Amino acid sequence: MSTSVSSRVATDHRVVLAVVSVAVLLSSLDLFIVNVALPAVARDFGAADLSGLSWVLNAYAIVFAALLVPAGRLGDRGSNRTVFLLGLALFVIGSALCALAWNVPSLVGFRVAQAVGAAMLTPSSLGLVLATTPAAQRATAVRLWVAFGGLGAALGPVIGGLLVEIDWRWVFLVNVPIGVVAIAVGLRKLPDPRGDRGALPDVLGALLLIGGIATVILGLVKGQEWGWSSTGVLLAFAAAVIFGIGFVISSARHHSPVLDPALLRATDFTRMAANGVFFQVAFAGMLLSVVLWAQNVWGWSALRTGLAIAPGPLIVPIVAILAGRLIVRVGAGPVIAAGGAAFAAGLLWWAFAITLEPDYTGGLLGGMLVTGLGVGLTLPTAFAAGTAALPPQRFATGAAVLSMARQIGLAIGVAVVVATLGSPAGPDETLDAFQRTWYVTAAIAVLAGVIGLGARKPGRVAPKPDPALA
Repeated sequence: MSTSVSSRVATDHRVVLAVVSVAVLLSSLDLFIVNVALPAVARDFGAADLSGLSWVLNAYAIVFAALLVPAGRLGDRGSNRTVFLLGLALFVIGSALCALAWNVPSLVGFRVAQAVGAAMLTPSSLGLVLATTPAAQRATAVRLWVAFGGLGAALGPVIGGLLVEIDWRWVFLVNVPIGVVAIAVGLRKLPDPRGDRGALPDVLGALLLIGGIATVILGLVKGQEWGWSSTGVLLAFAAAVIFGIGFVISSARHHSPVLDPALLRATDFTRMAANGVFFQVAFAGMLLSVVLWAQNVWGWSALRTGLAIAPGPLIVPIVAILAGRLIVRVGAGPVIAAGGAAFAAGLLWWAFAITLEPDYTGGLLGGMLVTGLGVGLTLPTAFAAGTAALPPQRFATGAAVLSMARQIGLAIGVAVVVATLGSPAGPDETLDAFQRTWYVTAAIAVLAGVIGLGARKPGRVAPKPDPALA
């Protein structure tokens, strides 16, 4: 868009924040809303195989993760406005196609289109917010932007439950009118700040990352069915190693890599990225397992399941606010470690308290609240610690990489649930399988906390900034 046209576009940062936040809410919502709909999708398509059905969740998370950074770079070098609106349009089209899916493979394919759109709109939306918000108000604007993403996690199960009561296809159709309105307003109101015309993003690296994550997950979800030492599983893991090596080489050589090696040298950045992967593995395992338990074992409706899950996410913002005061006293590391331990305690609560007889208060609620406590302590603290040492011009890229790490964790977490649940034959075997899943995910949550424990305490002398980050 020309400068003359751009100058006529209203640049009120509050309008910009409102428009982009709606889109971010939709993309975040879709990460969580589909979990509740999954049993209904399985019944409609006659898909009893959880390993195949899990790709409805994983295809979105993998593609979203791998394209976040390249899409952000594409917006920065050209036009964040254009990338945002194209991404939102693709997300809306993908949502409509998901509602028209006729089987699991078609739904997975349309979820990929959704994910490409979500990856385009998410970083470009933050770029628009930062470009139009006065410097003194940027911190507040970024917190609100992040909060809308968190709101998707809180509302996803409940909204999903309500929509599935009508038809699971409404889980996707609801995005269409909201997205169309956001596009219409965005065309009139969003500014078009000039890009930096830098290097093109590393698309090959993104594709290699997608291949690496996808083949790891393929090996995990097919391990029970094919055998852990089978040729197929071993080839999947071998392919993952090859893709991984190619990704590392591409990142080291490209001018605009998916994962900038210089970022890894920033204080606490690598540690928080690793924490994000492992904690989200546990989070995805928690969410999917409790949905499957409530609907498939206790026979609850999607709406009742969504309402049962809601107390956990609802306490997250309260805990996050209180955790800010605790961080000042003890530092980020102990708070993150406490979050991992609390999350694990919630999973162990279910492993010991849940029975085949439905009991929400005695069995499910306590674990839901304690896992919510763990999320509130961990996620905002780890994000803040990971980006604290980044210079302003690398904040958006660093935030995208941390988000990428979390999406990778979500995809692996779903695969872990598939691998640990297996195909139990009867009620007792089903209970044993879910208990095994909760033990494994609890151990992963503790590991995430241990990784985060080493985060430096505020006030400690930081190392000299890396020139490559300047």
